[in-house]
Amino acid sequence: MKAMIFAAGKGTRLGKLTENLPKVLMDIHGKTALRIAVERCHAHGFNEMIINVHYLAGMVEEEIRNLKSEGYNLEVSDERSLLLDTGGGLFRAREFFGGEPFLAYNADIITDLDLTGLYEYHIEKKGLATLAVRHRKGNRFLLTDSKGILRGWRNKATGEEIITSHSEERLSEIAFSGIHIINPDIFNYMDEGIYSMTKVYLKLAAHHLIHTYIHDRGYWGDIGTPESLEYARKISNFPERSGKQR
Repeated sequence: MKAMIFAAGKGTRLGKLTENLPKVLMDIHGKTALRIAVERCHAHGFNEMIINVHYLAGMVEEEIRNLKSEGYNLEVSDERSLLLDTGGGLFRAREFFGGEPFLAYNADIITDLDLTGLYEYHIEKKGLATLAVRHRKGNRFLLTDSKGILRGWRNKATGEEIITSHSEERLSEIAFSGIHIINPDIFNYMDEGIYSMTKVYLKLAAHHLIHTYIHDRGYWGDIGTPESLEYARKISNFPERSGKQR
């Protein structure tokens, strides 16, 4: 199975920590965040991975070479000249993927999410994509119906709201975890440019099934700020859990 790991971000919110070191090379208990992402994807059967690079790309590529020397099957999608965000970056790498569903994984996420369970749920539901989601604090939320189907998006800080299809039932707020399974058919609805996958999903949700997969058990954190980096180090300092988490 194939996966794309997003590793191109600048990590500007980390301030001085990323002046000379890419965010994905931050240390988490003796391993870089990128290594953790590669190891977790591989452990769940995603044994062919493509990784995009932009900020301090040479340093990220050195870590990729280290991982390849250990036997991991990795390719690079070069975004040195222009950072494309998750949507544009995925579209740039589209030739890497075949006809089977694949995993998209943000390298700045630290979690014990059951990737196998996520993949199996996607196959069962037969949607265009399945997004891992979690009940957690924040301002930006996906809006889903009682079946966990994407119906919109809300920013509670600004009051902005997007409803993709109206429903009689009350929609629930839930946060996207930055990990998703995608059918390659999605490339038929994408194009070159700089845009996020969230934007793609909200555009397609009116006419296509975008499912969500809840993983409230176990741990989840990002490394986007100094505070969240320390939190990610704290919550992940114990053995991996296993088992489906729906």
